[in-house]
Amino acid sequence: MKMPNNFLFGAASASYQVEGAWNEDGKGLSNWDVFSKIPGKTFEDTNGDVAVDHYHRYKEDIALMAEMGLESYRFSISWPRVFPNGTGEVNEKGLEFYNNLIDECLKHNIVPFVTLYHWDLPQALEEKGGWKNPETVDAFVRFADTCFQSFGDRVRHWITFNEAVIFCSLGYLTGAHPPGIEGDVKGYFQTTHHVFVAHARAVELFKQNGYEGEIGITHVFNPAFSIDDAEENKFAEMHANAYSTHWFYDPILKGEYPAYVVKGLEEQGLLPDMTDEELDLLKRTASMNDFIGLNYYSPQRVMKNDSALVMAGGRENSTGRPGNPSFDGVYKTVMMDDKVYTKWAWEISPEAFLDGMHMLKDRYGDVKIYITENGLGDVDPIVDGEIVDDARIEYIEGHIRAVKHAVEQGVNVAGYYAWSAIDLLSWLNGYKKQYGFIYVDHANGLARKKKKSFYWYKDIIATRAENL
Repeated sequence: MKMPNNFLFGAASASYQVEGAWNEDGKGLSNWDVFSKIPGKTFEDTNGDVAVDHYHRYKEDIALMAEMGLESYRFSISWPRVFPNGTGEVNEKGLEFYNNLIDECLKHNIVPFVTLYHWDLPQALEEKGGWKNPETVDAFVRFADTCFQSFGDRVRHWITFNEAVIFCSLGYLTGAHPPGIEGDVKGYFQTTHHVFVAHARAVELFKQNGYEGEIGITHVFNPAFSIDDAEENKFAEMHANAYSTHWFYDPILKGEYPAYVVKGLEEQGLLPDMTDEELDLLKRTASMNDFIGLNYYSPQRVMKNDSALVMAGGRENSTGRPGNPSFDGVYKTVMMDDKVYTKWAWEISPEAFLDGMHMLKDRYGDVKIYITENGLGDVDPIVDGEIVDDARIEYIEGHIRAVKHAVEQGVNVAGYYAWSAIDLLSWLNGYKKQYGFIYVDHANGLARKKKKSFYWYKDIIATRAENL
């Protein structure tokens, strides 16, 4: 089977991780510009001041993507590049950069797929309480409206937020992301609610103003599976899926919070403050979502937390490596002897990916899905000057095959975006591992070089994955 002609093969990036130019052309400070410069917060104190200098080299990078045959490029817009203070005056130079980037994509017949928020919050808003402050919701809606007005004549695909579970949990539970707070469970759930409200308001605005195209949100997708059939571990599976999937997907796609989680949070005094007006907004906008984006890397293997383990904070405990208990101590994630893992202990399981997509269809119906991130972080071998990233090819091949099976089995998957188009800065781990099809040589003026996977993905796109 060939993938349908309207299925988009793409790759992704994020503004802070690629752009650099952190203080050029009127850009304001982001929370990451500040947080990454606190000693010890990132590996070897790396930061995004330069990143891979996509801001100055976007034409070269887009030309390489075009050579690879990329059909779509998913990138994010830096909020403080557009609104240096989060609100107030628009930075016209910021709008100019993204207009140029969008036009460059279109010149090469690459579909721009725009993420409005990929974690780089204007520092001025962070200092006012960030996502705990409802004023940030208002500011985001104005930012979104400005982007719709400025780019909506050419952009037809919009993602409001990337991975709320990560920037909220690592920001307020483990302290590994800004604002660096540990153990504020009520704050974690409150910020997720504010993000869902901001998303819903942006979606309603988009629809009311009649913009062409589609809009949705991207969530982490790490479906939980019990390690065995023991009753207590099956309960752990149910609980994990309720808190890490249903809490994030239900308010978007069903317009209501999962009753099981609401009951549990009420009993613990952790339910977010929410108004009837906000709940009504979620309800009336649920059907307006055109798609859901999935960022899938690995599943969770879970069991009852049978120890006194508690969730630990800090960078080293926020890598996604199994072994941590849930915030409430009900379950823990584990590594299993019969599973395959990356060097960073993320399980490689296209089978769980396929099973998970069916779980989503069973719960939410025939919702359109984009795979907005999927890829392998690795230390790429260089052999005789060539980047021979066979492990990445093997990983992505298995997951595209799972997507093909999903499409064949009636799951409505409309596109696949590898993470990432080009090697980029990891938020916490610097340049320790690579993800891209395009290598960036930090010892040679950030020179770009095509990896083995570049040519492999080019063939996948050209053949519509027929041979997988």
